[in-house]
Amino acid sequence: MNDSPHAAATPFRLGALDLDGRFAVAPMTRVSATPDGLPTTEMADYYTEFAEGGFPLVITEGVYTDAAYSQGYHNQPGLVTAEHVEGWREVTRRVHAAGGRIIAQLMHAGALSQGSAHGAVRIAPSAVAPLGEMMPEYGGSGPWPVPREMSADDIEQVRAGFVAAARNAHSAGFDGVEVHGANGYLLDQFLTDYTNRRADGYGGTVSGRVRLAAEVVADVHGALPDFLVGIRFSQTKVNDFTYRWPGGVRDAEVVFDAVAAAGAGFVHVASEGRDWIETARLAGGDTITALARRRTGLPVIANGGMHDLRRAADVLEGGHADLLAIGRGALANPDLPRRVAKDVALEPFDAGMLKPMATLSVARRWREGVRG
Repeated sequence: MNDSPHAAATPFRLGALDLDGRFAVAPMTRVSATPDGLPTTEMADYYTEFAEGGFPLVITEGVYTDAAYSQGYHNQPGLVTAEHVEGWREVTRRVHAAGGRIIAQLMHAGALSQGSAHGAVRIAPSAVAPLGEMMPEYGGSGPWPVPREMSADDIEQVRAGFVAAARNAHSAGFDGVEVHGANGYLLDQFLTDYTNRRADGYGGTVSGRVRLAAEVVADVHGALPDFLVGIRFSQTKVNDFTYRWPGGVRDAEVVFDAVAAAGAGFVHVASEGRDWIETARLAGGDTITALARRRTGLPVIANGGMHDLRRAADVLEGGHADLLAIGRGALANPDLPRRVAKDVALEPFDAGMLKPMATLSVARRWREGVRG
């Protein structure tokens, strides 16, 4: 038995949220809402199981922000209608009753949409086809179509959609929102040099390419000044595991400065498809998460392989991040914080756990032998 508590067992204050540990459930696409985006009882069971298992913070799957172009997948949940709000209200009530806090991740898919209300029409910073092919696990197939370049009106509508969705999240009882600026979706498409060829103030240098993300954060913070708003970034993407910000440290400084000035309450740095150390390491040996923490003074969440408990401790004790977002390790161990506190071994992850939810949470179904 290990006599010393794990570093992640120490309390932390995120904005106005008092958390009794440093573990968070990472946002994971579950494609388990109704066809019109309503949260289901199964979704409430899924999120509540993590809170019951000792996770002090849960970040939801990406939730679409408007009824036009934002939806990424069929059966993705929304925060657009009164019915969406009412459905999420039950989820937040149950998570809170189990002792957890829950943040809604607000997402616009942009060119990576496979489920927009407009069907084949996608919008993006520029008319550039995304790399790779659509994701069959989320109902897509074949090459990504070329999106339509966004107009000034489109940009204003996107900004308004994020604000409206944040207001709905507040009404639904969420403890905050996370703006999804990562993983190749719309705000990341603006930040990425090869998908953003604009010649206006939203393109060109990194300060122009990060402008929309910063404006969205500022808009939400201005509309709801007492509501926690953070932002998630990643260098890698669901359709490009090798991309890195071309300016390295300098780009990272510009990006983090912009969102901190806009009113972000935290920064979440994700590692799409790779371990944290592989995508976090910068030239010279620094990490992107430590840089974000020093540069902004904001709490930083690190993601990518944090179910490796030795690595998780090193990230916290080394000053690289303040919180740890766990995805696959949480699916396999919805009670991971309790296991860590009791020094109980973690269950291994199996790829079958990534299947969309049915009547029980994926991890519980897997443990009980239900593979459907």
